[in-house]
Amino acid sequence: MSTTVAPKPVLAEPRTRSELVTIRAFLIVPFLALVAAAAFAWGWGISWVDLALAAVFYTASTLGVTVGYHRHFTHGAFKATRGLRIALAFAGGLAAQGPVIGWVADHRRHHAFADRAGDPHSPWLFGTSAAALARGFWHAHLGWLFGRDTTNADRFAPDLLADKDIRAVDRLFPLWVALSAGLPAVLGGVITLSWWGALTGFLWAGLARISLQHHVTWSVNSICHMVGDRPYESRDRSTNFWPLAVLSMGESWHNTHHADPTCARHGVDRGQVDLSALVIRGFERLGLARDVRWPRREHLARLAREG
Repeated sequence: MSTTVAPKPVLAEPRTRSELVTIRAFLIVPFLALVAAAAFAWGWGISWVDLALAAVFYTASTLGVTVGYHRHFTHGAFKATRGLRIALAFAGGLAAQGPVIGWVADHRRHHAFADRAGDPHSPWLFGTSAAALARGFWHAHLGWLFGRDTTNADRFAPDLLADKDIRAVDRLFPLWVALSAGLPAVLGGVITLSWWGALTGFLWAGLARISLQHHVTWSVNSICHMVGDRPYESRDRSTNFWPLAVLSMGESWHNTHHADPTCARHGVDRGQVDLSALVIRGFERLGLARDVRWPRREHLARLAREG
């Protein structure tokens, strides 16, 4: 007599009140800091030290998300050495977008139900009228993070739950966020030998930079499912939106990604900038990454939309 095992539930236990408060603080405080920093800099300017620190932390932590959280951990676009896996999970944590296991579970759920019921952040869940799309944009960009639903990692990320290294990095997520906000202040103070440098480093390269990263990533969830080109066939409404390509490190070639999710390069066509793919290529040449799933032209030709 055969028995069938029911799939594990999509959702886990809902977030507690304290978890909701913490998440909202992570989302709102950096944005308020960005507004405050802009007002603060009016008439004073921003120093080259602030810009340099912001650029370094933005690049390292964004690549931690795009190369690590997304292409490696979520989709298995390449295999990595143990040291690189740990480093990528740590670097992704510096972007303050959530612990690696929860991030991966959410994104795998997004692909499983893309732009259908069950997708945690589709802008198309409420209809196609102007009011429904306005509501959907808010939901996809930011609103979904304020809800109580949590994705069941036992169903969507059992491989990461079984990895003791990744579990350890995941548990230390609050420390990575503290370092991401605090280290620019320390470095700004040391480089300029002033408390002023520490303050502006904290505001610009710490909180304001984190807020910018948040909105770039959220724009992939919202804008890149609403506006842009759809050169490849996919089961959803994902689009390629070129204005975000540089800031997102190649993630805004989103239609291409949804058409071929495990591919290590999202910007596959001429002129499509994809810094994340260049970094993966560098890891491959250094022997830190292997079995990289690079795009195959014959496969892309099959996926191309007619007309």
